[in-house]
Amino acid sequence: MLIAFEGLDQSGKETQAQQLREKLRGSGRKVRLLSFPDYGTSIGEEIARALGGERDYGPDVMQLLFVANRHERREAIAEWLAGGHILLCDRYRASSVAYGEAQGLDPAWLEDIQRFLPIPDLTIYIDIAPDTAAKRKAHDRDRYERDLALLGRVRQSYQRQARQPNWVLIEGEQSKEQIAVDVYAAVAPRIGPA
Repeated sequence: MLIAFEGLDQSGKETQAQQLREKLRGSGRKVRLLSFPDYGTSIGEEIARALGGERDYGPDVMQLLFVANRHERREAIAEWLAGGHILLCDRYRASSVAYGEAQGLDPAWLEDIQRFLPIPDLTIYIDIAPDTAAKRKAHDRDRYERDLALLGRVRQSYQRQARQPNWVLIEGEQSKEQIAVDVYAAVAPRIGPA
């Protein structure tokens, strides 16, 4: 099973994915956590340079880089899924749609360029306001994190996408503990008993 965690930066995606990983491992399941962008690859390093302002790519090139970065892990993802792992992804396909659409790119194209990546069985969208994201990380924000108008459009795209099947929208303004309860309640029925 592939479970993607989506949302604005500072929404709690990484924290919730890590907590779910530990809970599932505690019940004897094989679980792996992936985070995208994966800065440990050549393409990931280029993404880091662009987000840090060292490169100036257009929105289309940035999304192609993000998708290529996921493709670098495509074979491993397929192997882990075939081996019975539950894969948790901190950002995945929907991030390209949300951020690309927020920058004026066609969401159908953004979906199409990812058609060879595995589709998540479940996408958990943790919804927070752009102002909350800015308050939670006041320093060292990348070029996307500094643009609150952009983040507002990203949020609108996520909210639109969250109406699709196999998506769960979770209120991210509540406590971490309550979010974890909500996340597990969304996941448990889909994975069945250990």
